Amino acid sequence: MKTLWDLYSTWFRMGLFTFGGGYAMLPMIQREVIEKHHWATEDEIMDYYAIGQVTPGIIAVNTATFVGYQVKGVIGGIIATLGVVSPSLVLISIIAGLITNFSELAVVQHALKGIQVAVCVLMYTAVTKLYKQGVKDIAGFVIFACALVLAYFTSISTVFLVILAGLSGYVIYTVRNRRKAHE
Repeated sequence: MKTLWDLYSTWFRMGLFTFGGGYAMLPMIQREVIEKHHWATEDEIMDYYAIGQVTPGIIAVNTATFVGYQVKGVIGGIIATLGVVSPSLVLISIIAGLITNFSELAVVQHALKGIQVAVCVLMYTAVTKLYKQGVKDIAGFVIFACALVLAYFTSISTVFLVILAGLSGYVIYTVRNRRKAHE
């Protein structure tokens, strides 16, 4: 029971204090899930993020579900998911009732602009960590560069890009391993 409470309260805090979604949440996930509770390794979290990209839903919710499932099975997945979405449900309900009254106030507009800047910094940190974790050789850099160019200069779906990058990685690393095996 304590583990289920820990899952819920940990993901609740992450859902409550992280603005900007899954990527902005990455530093907090690393601190709470990997370092504090040891529920997953860095590689597992990166795998969960990758799977979260190609599955329907929000990355943070998918990651919470994966971690919860790994820790306590189906009930753990449900509890962690409820933990990460509960703050949003409560805050959105409260804000929806108040925003029409206060959205025009300069202090609210300035606060939101400040939050946007902080989210950009958190996302930059997450992308940097993902880059360091995922791009370890020339082949990884080529896949990264191609995906970046295609994402920035075309209107190709990000889901297609992730699938294409996954297939490219599979082909490149399979060919490389076969060559090494024959040497």
